[in-house]
Amino acid sequence: MRPEKEMLDMILGFAEYDPRIRAVGMEGSRTNPNVPKDIFQDYDISYLVTDMNSFIDHPAWIDVFGERLIMQTPEAMSLYPPELNGWFTYLMLFTDGNRIDLALIPVEEAEKYYKSDQLIRILMDKDGLFPQIQTPTDEDYHVRKPTKEHFADCCNQFWWVSTYVAKGLWRKEILYAIDHLNNYVRFELLRMLSWKAGIITDFSLSVGKNHKYLEKYLTREEWSRLIPSYRTDSYESCWEALFSVTALFRETASFVAQKLDYAYNKKEYDRVNMYLKEVRNNSQNKH
Repeated sequence: MRPEKEMLDMILGFAEYDPRIRAVGMEGSRTNPNVPKDIFQDYDISYLVTDMNSFIDHPAWIDVFGERLIMQTPEAMSLYPPELNGWFTYLMLFTDGNRIDLALIPVEEAEKYYKSDQLIRILMDKDGLFPQIQTPTDEDYHVRKPTKEHFADCCNQFWWVSTYVAKGLWRKEILYAIDHLNNYVRFELLRMLSWKAGIITDFSLSVGKNHKYLEKYLTREEWSRLIPSYRTDSYESCWEALFSVTALFRETASFVAQKLDYAYNKKEYDRVNMYLKEVRNNSQNKH
């Protein structure tokens, strides 16, 4: 694997050589002082350019970065709609294991770019496009204290969709049940657990993309209950997972409500939990 210095020298060397590239920025995990360094960190690079189409229409220029294992250009795909409003990205994994996520940005949108993320570090600025930018920080990604309304909505969404899981399991529609369990019910549980992590750290941290750092802020007992709930390879394991996450959610929501002095609708939990148990009993009797 090519070392970081070699990669950055290559990225900046190409930018220095090409007059269409007026500035280079880097963002993401490599500019975040709170992210542990490892060999899988991407190079999240942005080239601010004068002529976007000349790059896009003649893509052979990207060969300069090395032999690719695979590449994706999201803005050129039809199955997934573009998300960058006119910017263009090349997501490149190379045969040596390095990865560059390279964005082309019109130079006219320099201000929009540097205001888009507090983790940006300017590596090259040929024309003085950027003001003095503060030291990169992941503050934008910190867990935010929920409002009373957000807390109530999270609880209501969790309990409401849990009934869909039970319905799917009763009907023997396991994919339907798993989808609602993982994409809705579990999502709200992870949100609530993140709020708890925020409370115990004074909302001064990020739990990372896909909650990847959440384990650091949970007790061993909480973690040992959360992870087994991902097993959903049978109807019985799905039922066990559902009741595991509902119990963990109830306890976590009670903690968050108490610490933030918010109202927690315990009756809603009691009613829904009784309903879930009845559906499970009926499911077992039915089959």
